[in-house]
Amino acid sequence: MSAVEDPGRDPGVVQAAERLRHAQTTGRPCPPIRHLIGSDAREAAYAVQHHVAALQQISGALLVGRKLGMMSPAVQAQLGVAEPTIGTLMDTMQVRHGGTVPVRRLLQPLVEAEIAFRLVADLDGPDIESEQVRAAVGEVYAALEVVDSRIAGWDISAVDTIADNASGGLFVLAPEGRALDDSDLRLLRMELRCWDRVVSTGSGADNCMGDPLQGLVWLAREAHRQGIPLRSGMLVLAGALGPMVPIHEGDSFVARIGDLPEVAVHFRSSVATRAAEASK
Repeated sequence: MSAVEDPGRDPGVVQAAERLRHAQTTGRPCPPIRHLIGSDAREAAYAVQHHVAALQQISGALLVGRKLGMMSPAVQAQLGVAEPTIGTLMDTMQVRHGGTVPVRRLLQPLVEAEIAFRLVADLDGPDIESEQVRAAVGEVYAALEVVDSRIAGWDISAVDTIADNASGGLFVLAPEGRALDDSDLRLLRMELRCWDRVVSTGSGADNCMGDPLQGLVWLAREAHRQGIPLRSGMLVLAGALGPMVPIHEGDSFVARIGDLPEVAVHFRSSVATRAAEASK
């Protein structure tokens, strides 16, 4: 099923999607949705995610890629979900490098540093291999993902996070990427700083599959199985390289990953952000 197809008449799926959309638009976290669709109903959870994405597209948002969630053992331990998940990237989720985000735009935000890929070829098949994935990657970027949950208190299971777009909030790409060539992404060291303080560290090998490229292999196969294959031009966020960090008003984060150009984002109160914009 594609991201824009009707998930069917399942009332639990529709009700769960409406609950998540209401939480997002009102800024008020909602109860878990696993009780609406079943605590082990992963296919139904993806149907919820696709339904919400379809509603966003109807409202004018553009689908720009996919994201991998729960790829870091450290993040799995933080949230208690021990399996990788797929989320949807919309253009409305992207923040420019060095941009300022009003904290009130978010509900329960955390930030993590990761690698992102831009594809230059389709990846569509049940038996995608590493060589095909490497050839399909046009550029590699340092990225920040603002993880957020519409579920109150981060009371999530795998089903909840899948339905809630793999707990996706916002993302930031570095201003420039690099060609992948024969780089070994496992060797890239990540350092995330809040102002001048190191708050998270890791590497490309700190991934539940041992390598961001292997995560992309898994994503390509799973996306094909779901009928939402990866297409040329898409962005892919490959998952956290270290623990997530809470976000507070006034925080500024910079991530450095190997020799990739760094990526930064700032968080301000809504009042401060409006004042800064008015002064331009």
